[in-house]
Amino acid sequence: MMQKLRRKWGKSRRYRDDDHNFSLPTRDDFRPLDFHEQEELVRTFERSQAQQSLVWRIVFSGMLIGYILFLSYSIYQQANFPWHMRYHAYFMYELNSWNVVAADCVAVLVCLITIFGLLHNSKHHKECLWYSCFLGLLLAFFWLYHMMRLSKFRWDLIWLSVGPLSGAGICLYVDRLLDESSEEVRKLRGYMYSYKAG
Repeated sequence: MMQKLRRKWGKSRRYRDDDHNFSLPTRDDFRPLDFHEQEELVRTFERSQAQQSLVWRIVFSGMLIGYILFLSYSIYQQANFPWHMRYHAYFMYELNSWNVVAADCVAVLVCLITIFGLLHNSKHHKECLWYSCFLGLLLAFFWLYHMMRLSKFRWDLIWLSVGPLSGAGICLYVDRLLDESSEEVRKLRGYMYSYKAG
């Protein structure tokens, strides 16, 4: 056991000692970049920003798709076995079964509009995100109104009212951050200068 540890420690020490023998290639940092180097650097930033933007849009859309699948199951249960789900059963005396199904369908619609606005690359995609926030707000008022009418306010049902709204709001915020990042890369292209070696 001790010999194994000594061998591992010796190897790691050897690697650390070897690190001092190697160094990264250096170049003169005081020399300005010429136009082609600047162009290549900006293109690299643009590609990197586009890839990261796509990844984040897919990640948040994937979360919303998971929520849509849950809501679809909830709609199926409420349509075929009314009041079987506990979170719907609280509203048994407040709402008609089909009103609950319709509210869950609106929640699915909010998520679908949000996904479309997040993934669709057009000048009107922000409008989709704002529409989904507005629909989510209406849905939140609907659920909060009926939650207030219950004999006791149920905090464990708060996700019914704020789930679609918070999903749409978070995606709107992510879209704004990604747009700001893209704008910074565009500004960087505008700051390119022309350097002539003399």
